[in-house]
Amino acid sequence: MRICEEPVPGSLARLIALHADWYGRHWGFGLPFEAKVAAELGAFAASLPREDCRLFLALDAAGQVQGGIALDGRAGRQARIRWFILAEGARGGLGRRLLGAALDFAAARGFEAVWLTTFAGLEAARRLYEAAGFRLEEEAPDSTWGVRVTEQRFVLAPVTAPPATQGAGAAGPGSLTR
Repeated sequence: MRICEEPVPGSLARLIALHADWYGRHWGFGLPFEAKVAAELGAFAASLPREDCRLFLALDAAGQVQGGIALDGRAGRQARIRWFILAEGARGGLGRRLLGAALDFAAARGFEAVWLTTFAGLEAARRLYEAAGFRLEEEAPDSTWGVRVTEQRFVLAPVTAPPATQGAGAAGPGSLTR
């Protein structure tokens, strides 16, 4: 798998489909979730290219999108990780590489902090975030998607790339957030 910053035809549709499929099957999220991912990811992509934002894609040997992560720095000195997802068959180190690419980018741009939202129960994702230095800052019940979850906000400050990716650049070394 290779990590790239250049979108390929259908990359947004694939990321939206990965989200809709995984969260629908595993958590019961429905059409409102898919619509929100589509609208917000579409608006983000329409704002690109920008010096404070990136969309990193994981592509297989055939050039098909197997995952992605966005770093959204449009709000100022703090950037947000969004739309981080992998195809179920693409796990096993790829999430660490994608997160590393996003954090390398954030560190190079001088962001003061990087934050993300996820929810309790996504243990593989939590282990990945905590290994990268993120700390749980707050959590609260939420039922935005028609299913009760405990939403969590993780923060990394100061921004550093995970040790395994430091110096590795954008291609450095199931984690899922919304």
